[in-house]
Parts: sequence; structure tokens; C-alpha cells
Amino acid sequence: MVAYYQIAGKKVGSHYLAMGVLGAIFGTTYLATRGGAAKNPAQGPPINAASKDEEQFIQDFLKNVDGGSKAASH
Repeated sequence: MVAYYQIAGKKVGSHYLAMGVLGAIFGTTYLATRGGAAKNPAQGPPINAASKDEEQFIQDFLKNVDGGSKAASH
């Protein structure tokens, strides 16, 4: 036997109410725990160089420093 409830002028079965409540609980849990967009942790602060050559020099220097520290640690 199904119990019926009067909601907004319509008869709604208790099994539909139960499915709606469970769907809302699982749906909100999924949306709350799925996480945000992945951030790029390797990206550092912006380079404020006076010229394009200076910016390229800084980028090359940072690549060499990063590459040297990784090679020395292995």
C-alpha cells in the first residue's frame, strides 16, 4: 500500500517523495564534492620585463634553474 499526500493540489505517492528526497541528497552531495577547476601550480608571477629580450632571458634562466635542480636531485 502506498500513502498519498496532497501537495500543490495533487496526490503524490510516498514512494515518489522518497525518490525525490534521495535524489536531492545524492545530487547535492555530488555537486558539493566534485571540486573546482584545476589550477596550474607551475605558473609563477608575471614577468614585468622592459623588453622582449629581457623577458626571454628571464624565461631561459628560470628553465635552466628548474632543469638543474631536478637533475641534481636524481
